[in-house]
Amino acid sequence: MKGDDEEARPPVELEIGDTLDLHSFQPRDVPSVVRDYLDLAYEKGLFELRIIHGRGIGVQRRTVRTLLARDPRVTGFGDADPAGGGWGATWVRLTQRQTRRRENP
Repeated sequence: MKGDDEEARPPVELEIGDTLDLHSFQPRDVPSVVRDYLDLAYEKGLFELRIIHGRGIGVQRRTVRTLLARDPRVTGFGDADPAGGGWGATWVRLTQRQTRRRENP
């Protein structure tokens, strides 16, 4: 018998913009949320992003940056500028999608 906290939760639908704030997510959900966000942002054509993970003791920051370092679409990331959250947020740059050229017959 599952407890209330173990029951399946319905998916959360978010509007995809250039900023993702992780404060409202459980730490165990952060890796999948970040991967899904990167997928959706890339598909939407967003290539300059900011992920807000908070300052705390740095656990979420390390999780986010480990995921970013492993994603081949990520061309760079680092601490946001002070107005954008400083070390409590990470800026992310994704590679631009290549469009296929049609060859003329």
